[in-house]
Amino acid sequence: MRRGGTLRTMHLQFLGAATTVTGSQFLLTTERATVVIDCGMFQGSPNESIRNRIPLAYDPAALDAILLTHAHLDHCGLIPHVVKEGFHGPIWATDGTIELARLVLLDSGKLQEEFAKRGMRWERRHPDQAAEEDKRDLASYEAAVQLAEHGEAESDPAKAATPAIIPGSAVTGEHVPTTIEPMVSAPPKTERRVAQDPRRNPEHFGRRRYDVAFMIPQEGGRASDPVVAPSTFASFATLPADGSAGPVAPGFIIAPDPETALRAQPPKLDVDLDEPLYGERDARASLDQFRGVGYDQEVEVAPGVHATFVDAGHILGSAIIRVRVIDKEGGAERHLVFSGDLGRTNTPILRDPTIVTDADYLLVESTYGGREHEPEGEAVRILAETVRLVAESQGVLLVPSFAIGRTQEVVWELDRLISAGKIPLLPLYLDSPMASKASDIYRAHPDYYDEETRDLLAHAESPLDYPNQIVTNDVRQSQAIARAKRPYMIVASNGMLTGGRVVGHLRNLIDDPAAVLLFVGYQGEGTLGAHLQAGAKTVKIDGQIRDVRCQIRSISGFSAHADESELLAWLSNFARAKKPGDPGFPRKVFLVHGDPDAQAALLPKVRALGFDAEIPSWHEVVELE
Repeated sequence: MRRGGTLRTMHLQFLGAATTVTGSQFLLTTERATVVIDCGMFQGSPNESIRNRIPLAYDPAALDAILLTHAHLDHCGLIPHVVKEGFHGPIWATDGTIELARLVLLDSGKLQEEFAKRGMRWERRHPDQAAEEDKRDLASYEAAVQLAEHGEAESDPAKAATPAIIPGSAVTGEHVPTTIEPMVSAPPKTERRVAQDPRRNPEHFGRRRYDVAFMIPQEGGRASDPVVAPSTFASFATLPADGSAGPVAPGFIIAPDPETALRAQPPKLDVDLDEPLYGERDARASLDQFRGVGYDQEVEVAPGVHATFVDAGHILGSAIIRVRVIDKEGGAERHLVFSGDLGRTNTPILRDPTIVTDADYLLVESTYGGREHEPEGEAVRILAETVRLVAESQGVLLVPSFAIGRTQEVVWELDRLISAGKIPLLPLYLDSPMASKASDIYRAHPDYYDEETRDLLAHAESPLDYPNQIVTNDVRQSQAIARAKRPYMIVASNGMLTGGRVVGHLRNLIDDPAAVLLFVGYQGEGTLGAHLQAGAKTVKIDGQIRDVRCQIRSISGFSAHADESELLAWLSNFARAKKPGDPGFPRKVFLVHGDPDAQAALLPKVRALGFDAEIPSWHEVVELE
């Protein structure tokens, strides 16, 4: 495989999920076809979501097909935008994925339209501040565009000689302010982490204009944002003991690393959001192009490109996609494997991830690189203990949970605990219309279930329904939960506290010592969930500083992603009874869908299995020999 130079017959470009968790999108080009695998939105901090706004790296009208691993927004969320820009081809996915994607995309389009209207009203009331924000938006947007160009230049030595100039980087000599000052003696890894954290600056967390696909603003057009918290990193300056943000410390120069420089941009979105990226009508139009495919069924998706979807065990209908490619008539056949998001073994409801043993090139997620989940029994024990604690203290349990996948698993475990007599029968408010609809789709597809869940159904048990469950369908019902008799539990979207009804509940419970905030999944860098999980003592909600007095707990055992050991175990199947150079032994393994620290931790362990592995850059192009 060669990098750079003149591209020949087949190449792969990493348009998302490269040194970041979200925005999954990979462009495969041959002499006869152009195919995109996944087409997801960047989510999390504005410095991530800004990337959704840069021009597409391909002509959508010339695209032959899109292959979709599963229905989470960071894998499917850009599809309506690409269709709106001219893509008319088929979108291949499993039937379960198509049904869930319908929910996700229509919701995303509707919310973007609603937020655009709120943004316009705010700008009319604050024209001077809006103009100033537009200037910062443009600088952040240009930084994202140049970062994309930098990734492409790295693939081409002729372009690499001219480095991209990133606003706020050491190349320009610009000064990037931050609340937290790094110590001169800090080790490189710690310095990089600090450089990625100017988002902790309280000045950056006023009225932040997110796409509503990433954060839903609260009343008055404001969003709920994290505020600087006492840090566990040795290189962070000591903050006031009372937990206040303190004065803004002098800034520092960001290292000449374009990825870090982009993350250091002030957290404002790229362009005026008077126009959403796409609307509900665009999302609905894109649904007509979906084509269903069953597991283990090979289909020709483009000239010379055949795809087989096998069960990934992540959410309903999720798939690992095996792609068999012949770039030209009479050419050599190559096999690419895209892991999508890998599920865990021995988890409830769904089957385990499919074992795959052969590939020429392999793209594998790395979300939990360097981390291990609790054993299933420990996770269930912590959940039961937390429910009992809430019951005894007449409190409230708030579980931020993504509507698809995580919510169904949490309800499943609560139902099992009730059946076993291990927790009291507290009321459970399922405060997510999308989660309720997703559960209906789960019920309609028992063919995706594992043996344990099928056995429960055979005995007339419904593990997706908690016996004292109250589904809230509108905002007034959601708001009324605060007046309900305690104790009770709430499961609400979304899982990282970056928007949704869960933020309204957090507003009511953040300073309540009898409330427990229980995280059951991954918290992306820069999100409110990540700050609280790390020990933040204050947050900013509706523009006001609030003390964190509620209890914070976390359970990693409910994650829908494989942890490091599970990733390595799945990868090891490609090396079983083979050595480098043998047919089916990957020529290259690319680590995608992970934050830099997770990927850095996982990379040497993947190489220790004998694989030639590396971490691609955003927009980097590699040639496949």
